[in-house]
Amino acid sequence: MDGPIRRLPDQAIIGMVHLAPLPGSPAGRQPLSKVVQAACHDARLLADAGFDALIIENFGDAPFRPTTVDPHTVAFMTVAVRAVMAAVSIPVGVNVLRNDAIAAVAIAGVCGAAFVRVNVHTGAYATDQGLMEGRADETLRYRRRLTGDAQGNQTAAMPAILADVHVKHAMPLAAAPIAQTAEEAAYRGRADGLIVSGAATGKPTDLADLKAVREAVPDRPVYVGSGVTPDTVAEWLAVANGVIVGTAIKRDGLTTAPVDAARAAALVKAARR
Repeated sequence: MDGPIRRLPDQAIIGMVHLAPLPGSPAGRQPLSKVVQAACHDARLLADAGFDALIIENFGDAPFRPTTVDPHTVAFMTVAVRAVMAAVSIPVGVNVLRNDAIAAVAIAGVCGAAFVRVNVHTGAYATDQGLMEGRADETLRYRRRLTGDAQGNQTAAMPAILADVHVKHAMPLAAAPIAQTAEEAAYRGRADGLIVSGAATGKPTDLADLKAVREAVPDRPVYVGSGVTPDTVAEWLAVANGVIVGTAIKRDGLTTAPVDAARAAALVKAARR
């Protein structure tokens, strides 16, 4: 395990570092060194703009594996996370798409990352990768093993688990209200924080959904997971503990484009008003 974990602040503006297609993925054309170089460049721009934290995810690897990714993906992402954490001094999180929570915890635990994002932590969803089921039991037990000794004593800081509630690009198989789903993720799945998103990447989050989750789970941080813009960020931060921003800070507003320094700075300026 690396040094002490850099924890998220109480209210956080979190920027997305979308990795270009990794070697071995369907669209992978660049060597890992180029992917890592671009990730570090985006990370520095976000840190310089005033972002409080980052999430690194293998966004370029579409179409995504629904659960377990290939071993080389874990290895490549570990290299990228370590490089980004060396490049910036703000907290870093890990999301292994589409839903390899064990891999994310492993990478975060080894690198000393602050948190992981888990798209489906509890419940079952129909997604564009097929049916996807939460594995909170496996994720939390693995995290405990990774950061504890044979007697069950904690020997290393554990990365926090931020779990999506009614995750984007998915439909829940059980038609439960979002407040109930949030309670189950927090109190039965023991998620450390919750994320509420819109229907898809870049789509606005429903304010009513956010408020319902906030009221149902008042003792955990809640984050807005999509659709944040300079025009809406202050409204979200009045309810949520933080926002996760990707599309709005990219060149020309394209999710797959590099970070635009001016857009990133404008987002932070609007949030700090």
